[in-house]
Amino acid sequence: MQEITVPSDFVVPDKASIVDSMLRHREESPNKALFKRRTDSGAWADISTKDFADLVDAVAKGFIASGIGPGDRVSILSATRYEWTVIDYAVWRAGGTTVAIYETSSSSQVQYIVENSETSLLVVETEAQKTEHSPALAEAASLKETLVIDSGAIDELKKRGEKVDDSELDQRHANTLSSDIATLVYTSGTTGKPKGVALTHANFLHECHAVRVTLGDLMSEGSSTLLFLPLAHVFARIISVASIVHLVQLGHTTVGPTLMDDLAAFKPSYLLSVPRVFEKVYNSAKQKAEDGGKGKIFGKAADTAIEYSKALETSSGPGLVLKVKHKVFDALVYSKLRAALGGECTSAVSGGAALGARLGHFFRGIGIPIYEGYGLSETTAAVTVNAEGAQRIGTVGRPIYGQSVAIADDGEVLLKGPVVFGGYWKNEQATAEAIKDGWFHTGDIGTLDDGYLSITGRKKELIVTAGGKNVSPAQMEDAVRAHPLVSQALVVGDNKPFIAALITLDPEALPGWLERHELPADTPIADLLEHKDVLADIDDAVNTANTLVSKAEAIKKFRIIDTDFTIESGELTPTLKLKRNVIHDSHADEIEGLYTK
Repeated sequence: MQEITVPSDFVVPDKASIVDSMLRHREESPNKALFKRRTDSGAWADISTKDFADLVDAVAKGFIASGIGPGDRVSILSATRYEWTVIDYAVWRAGGTTVAIYETSSSSQVQYIVENSETSLLVVETEAQKTEHSPALAEAASLKETLVIDSGAIDELKKRGEKVDDSELDQRHANTLSSDIATLVYTSGTTGKPKGVALTHANFLHECHAVRVTLGDLMSEGSSTLLFLPLAHVFARIISVASIVHLVQLGHTTVGPTLMDDLAAFKPSYLLSVPRVFEKVYNSAKQKAEDGGKGKIFGKAADTAIEYSKALETSSGPGLVLKVKHKVFDALVYSKLRAALGGECTSAVSGGAALGARLGHFFRGIGIPIYEGYGLSETTAAVTVNAEGAQRIGTVGRPIYGQSVAIADDGEVLLKGPVVFGGYWKNEQATAEAIKDGWFHTGDIGTLDDGYLSITGRKKELIVTAGGKNVSPAQMEDAVRAHPLVSQALVVGDNKPFIAALITLDPEALPGWLERHELPADTPIADLLEHKDVLADIDDAVNTANTLVSKAEAIKKFRIIDTDFTIESGELTPTLKLKRNVIHDSHADEIEGLYTK
């Protein structure tokens, strides 16, 4: 068994909690601008460490007045916003445990999480969410009430807590142990019922220290980032906590029509995202260039960026001619892309899924290196990460401080260290299956090379063709999605004679494509499924992807379908991963048609 351990002498005291840094900042630097919050006018206003901590205290008192005791669970169902972080910290300040629920969860999922976690109080974002989920929650015995952020939940909690003395908060804080469960994060549930990952204060504090050491300036005072990933996901959550610990200025928004405007106005110094968002940034820029008749220029600029990035990994570095080309395209293309991200973004962090070497080289080539990492809910986010000066594109980096990574004989990635959880909430069987001999079995397949981890697939996602060939679909799907006209791709072929794919079209790319092909702007997607030019474009995407694999792994046939895979349809997780079993069920006829027609 291959194994690598990166040692650390960092120790989390028994009497420590996530809120310690918040209280320390209020005492030592009360006027430090810890947050920026968008006002009703659209401007971004500073919020100091003192204002944040004072609000957290007031809300925490409200939780205490509402009957929340030490260890009691409070669930949050909301989009990413400032109030999410306030409530999160207020629950911890009151000695409770936060349960994170995705805003896109169905009523049955919300019911399961609330009942399984024995939630006492639920905070949702909107009245519509309360109305939607209330019938399913009517029988939840533990749930005492539901509060709504948009209907004044914060003010209501502040009012309730007016008579709670500060000494009660201090006592709860004094009684909190680093081994106490800080949060339950339920797995995305691509298969089966979600499991509650129990993460302690110590898990978070070890992760915060490790990412600070590994990422350096990104996690230092003076840096800033705009959160737009769901705070219900551990990736965004740890960045939120680590930013507060290390005085990195935070803003909140969501993935939507205003995201690029928010980035331009907020001007983050670094970004964190899942690969699909970086992919959309690239594809949108490419599509915009093609729509403006500058597609060839963008293509050459992209090729130069990738070539330049690859040259950085050679002993000689980029040559003179490449440097000149790179400088020209920096003025014509790269600088405009950086400006679109606020103009001050110098790097990014990617996680949640495989980024792919193509995107990694492109963004490093334009001056925004993406430090790809790897982790799961069970590891409090990153357990390996690429770092400045030690980046190897195409890998997910080396273990962060204090962590161990091993590759089992069957290729499975095993993890051990203080960021790894201790078990699933009230699920001893699942815990015993996941943690064996002290090692967490991830279910991912990977390799180690000079300490750098590469993820090649998931055990449960491996396709075994009728000919006995094992195929990991993720690499092919990533390559097909690189085409601007493609939104999603699902590779299939389990127990089938060959590999095939379902492909969806990107609705954002279609208007420009229709105009270039002199087709009416209102042409339905259904009319394009067999259009010769669409088929030719998708065929190009598939052929390019096929160059990356053997003939036995290549896509032999594809079908374009007229509906995209979305979170709302239940075919994507909140972090934009394919729910393969759901898609296989909902598109069974189309998949079968690939092999019968």
